[in-house]
Amino acid sequence: MDIKAVILAAGKGTRMKSETTPKVLHEIMGKTLLGYVLDNVKNFVSEEFVIVGHHAEEVESFVKNNYKNAKTVLQTPQLGTGHAVSMVCPELENYEGLVLILCGDTPLVREETLKEFVEFHKSQNSDITVMSTIFDNPTNYGRIIRESNNSLKCIVEEKDATPEQKAVKEVNAGIYCLNWGKVKNSFKELKTNNAQGEYYLTDIISWGKAQNLNVNAYILDNSDEIYGINSRINLAEATKMMNRRNLEKYMINGVTIVDPDSTWISEDTEIGQDTIIYPATYIEGKNKIGKNCKIGPCAHLRGGVEVCDNVKVGNFVEVKKAKINSNTNVGHLSYIGDAELGEHVNIGAGTITANYNPLTKEKSKTILKDNVKIGSNSVLVAPITIEEGANVGAGGIITKNIPSWALAITRSPLKVLENWVKKQLNR
Repeated sequence: MDIKAVILAAGKGTRMKSETTPKVLHEIMGKTLLGYVLDNVKNFVSEEFVIVGHHAEEVESFVKNNYKNAKTVLQTPQLGTGHAVSMVCPELENYEGLVLILCGDTPLVREETLKEFVEFHKSQNSDITVMSTIFDNPTNYGRIIRESNNSLKCIVEEKDATPEQKAVKEVNAGIYCLNWGKVKNSFKELKTNNAQGEYYLTDIISWGKAQNLNVNAYILDNSDEIYGINSRINLAEATKMMNRRNLEKYMINGVTIVDPDSTWISEDTEIGQDTIIYPATYIEGKNKIGKNCKIGPCAHLRGGVEVCDNVKVGNFVEVKKAKINSNTNVGHLSYIGDAELGEHVNIGAGTITANYNPLTKEKSKTILKDNVKIGSNSVLVAPITIEEGANVGAGGIITKNIPSWALAITRSPLKVLENWVKKQLNR
């Protein structure tokens, strides 16, 4: 059965205290919150609809530039979650498949979890399934209220809950699976008889019960996955949770993380077996690191980086949008950006690929062929190609291509003034 996704991303995110960035475009290790959610559904849904509102232009631009299968739908004014989903009804007027509804501020939910949730919905022949979880402290979450036979009765938002209902620890995780053909009419009948005066998405549960539809709740074991982000404090905590999960995955798969407490690695980074990641290393964005590599300590990979097997990226090295081929060494205190390094290349300490023209704002590429050797404290001014086997002397400022097996030196002649120090002291 076909599946489409609706992602709620119209909220203002007041507690984020940001005048320029909508909540769903805040980042964890170089990737937006909304990006995580879109990536977690894109492999098994046919189409994604992102409901936008606050800072709509920025969110629309992000979706358009990064996700070909996703569309944005404007919600204005923002009258609640039920109203948000109703905005997509014209797009899905003749659709009869499944609709998966998610929040754009829950980046920790895994693709595997969402697939299991949809399979549960199908196995129960459900018309409406809501994901729930158990919290010791359920404050600020809608409560799952069950019938005496343990079936789902309704969801009550905290602002509308009685003291007895507030004591319930099973909460709404904010993710739904709907048989759209049977449920779409509910969005025409939602009411605003609640403390907020909004159209609640949770009200489709009681609507479904009244229509004798099959309504179920799927309990998520790992409640961390639906951790919502409403503040910078939440953002920092979610980053820690995600990083811990990522590092455990890499270590289980044969990567040595010397100090997990000081190491940060994005989930979109692939790392081969027997690679060692040294302390205080920060790897963000999408990268691929091969086998038997040594990264760090204090290295920074900024995304778009491919590191092949047996490579060393030394301490205090920064790499961005670069490919480093096998058996190459990048010495400490270097910057490698918009570059391609061949095999058996050696980059001396303090080397810079000068890739940015501040006047034209263009970035150009540096290409080093196999067996190139770069002396310490060199500046390679892109666009430039250094052919196979060429050497650059320490302190070189290289502004043109260097042929194979040549030596490039730009330093001034050395002058030695004998007894100069003594003469100065005797004055």
